[in-house]
Amino acid sequence: MYVIGTAGHVDHGKSTLIQALTGIDPDRLREEKERGMTIDLGFAWITLPSGREVSIVDVPGHERFIKNMLAGVGGIDLAMLVVAADESVMPQTREHQAILDLLQVKRGLAVITKSDLVDREMLELVQLEVEEVLAGTSMKGSPVLPVSATTGQGLNELLAAVDAALDATEERRDVGRPRLAVDRVFTMSGFGTVVTGTLIDGTLRLGQEVELLPSGVRGRVRGLQSHRTKLEEAQPGSRVAVNLSGVSPDEIARGEVLTIPGWLRPSKAIDVRLHLLADAAKAIPHNHPVTFFAHTTDTPAKVRLLEQNALEPGEETWAQVVLDDPVPLVRGDHFVIRSADATLGGGIVVDLHARRHRRHYAPTIQRLEVLAQGSPTAQLIQALEAQEPADIATLARKANISEAEGVRLAGEAVTEASVIVLGDRPLAPTSVLYTMVGWSKLSGKALQALAAFHAQYPLRSGMPREELRTRLGFSASNFTPALQHLVNAGTVVESNAVVRLPDHQVAVSDAQRKQMDAFVAALEAQPYAPSAPALDAQLVNLLVDEGRVAKATDGVVFATAAYNEMLSKVQSHLEATGKITVAEVRDMFGTSRKYALSLLEHLDELKVTRRTGDERVLMQR
Repeated sequence: MYVIGTAGHVDHGKSTLIQALTGIDPDRLREEKERGMTIDLGFAWITLPSGREVSIVDVPGHERFIKNMLAGVGGIDLAMLVVAADESVMPQTREHQAILDLLQVKRGLAVITKSDLVDREMLELVQLEVEEVLAGTSMKGSPVLPVSATTGQGLNELLAAVDAALDATEERRDVGRPRLAVDRVFTMSGFGTVVTGTLIDGTLRLGQEVELLPSGVRGRVRGLQSHRTKLEEAQPGSRVAVNLSGVSPDEIARGEVLTIPGWLRPSKAIDVRLHLLADAAKAIPHNHPVTFFAHTTDTPAKVRLLEQNALEPGEETWAQVVLDDPVPLVRGDHFVIRSADATLGGGIVVDLHARRHRRHYAPTIQRLEVLAQGSPTAQLIQALEAQEPADIATLARKANISEAEGVRLAGEAVTEASVIVLGDRPLAPTSVLYTMVGWSKLSGKALQALAAFHAQYPLRSGMPREELRTRLGFSASNFTPALQHLVNAGTVVESNAVVRLPDHQVAVSDAQRKQMDAFVAALEAQPYAPSAPALDAQLVNLLVDEGRVAKATDGVVFATAAYNEMLSKVQSHLEATGKITVAEVRDMFGTSRKYALSLLEHLDELKVTRRTGDERVLMQR
């Protein structure tokens, strides 16, 4: 599916042309019909001679409604720049074409309307002026076609030219994460809330849970329509009306983005490649206030220039745009910036959720250049460097590519020895990656942490793995494969839930070993009410590491066999009766209240039991 958008000066016949082509009047508001002027967005559709069905978005041409125009052209595949033969190129002709160029609309054609009102010489002059406007823009060399909506002259040739242009236009890709920039919200009797927009980046299906951003409102897709036809599934590139359940029309407005939950987070600061129009009135300085437009949303913002103190007309630079309101964007989105009454420039989003950068700092500029112009694999690695470790699915979202493409690029990076994969499973969206540089830093950090631990606790066999995880700053899910990678590489050794350096050995004297053996023997002699001679705390911890004893509390230690037996019997009792008391544990093992209470408090800490009054109940098996 494709979407065509009009552009051009007010009263140059855009809506009349669409009605002549489609039989649909795109002016839907009473005020528009009374005044004969498009105020807001209008919509129509047509089946081309090839059989291809396309949507058409009609935009207002008056300078007062440029905000509405910007909301309409953000998702188009092909532009029709409309110029009236009896007036030729006008101010909004040039501004609209500049906006199309900033948004990188590469396919289009120019339509000279009202051609029946002028002679041939005038028509040729207008055509030359239009070609001059297109020169140097993304639509350079596009066809310029004279038509008359009144007589029908040239309409068939126009439709054929649209077909030919779309033959050379790539279809919208499907990266599995649909985005629909909402341009209309209304209520339909018997159905409820309906939003419309152009669908990009993925498909929408009936019954699907969706989220509207930045509001965060959630609902479900109750119905889908395109060109008044009901759909089970809407494809990327189509104009879609989405009937939502669980959403009030008062909760949303134009500017929201409808998508699936859990992946898109609105940004407050973005890194961009910024272009200032050559005919801008003057340079813009660092921290210049602007209005930022992307898709159907707009917000006040400030432009932070990263390379220079002022951006001159016609120049490009790296910049950071700080938004007053968060905007749901993805890398590669195009945007426009305006002052109160003029379009200043625009560009492309390179990075999201950007940190504040040092200005005039070469490494920052180099990083942005890789993100913008590097190979897809280099861009993936650059994204990984910013937040490693990261799974492939997260990196694919950040790079705005499909998960399948992310897996393919990760495979290339592994082959190039640029990244490593944690774990030994085949590459998948859930695979966790590290850059080689990042992994080297992590390995060094692990070695330093363990060396410091061994120096502080020479009689401990190693650091508890959970303590190492905390020191390295890992999530619980990523730590296990990361630790396994360190073990496989011979960097560390793991045993009995502790981690040590390969050359670390506990140096215990014969006298200390005799003390330890005597301590364990004393515990085993009175397994349920253990009493043993005092032993250095480091030697007790060593016995724990060796698995010979288990700590209930700092003052109560059991021999491991007795501890396991007591644990098993308490759990069996809980499973049979659902509860247990300190007195019952005391009587079960013929011990004192001190040891029974210590054991139950230990089980509470392990979340095996939970205290309810004077009783404990089983939390888990």
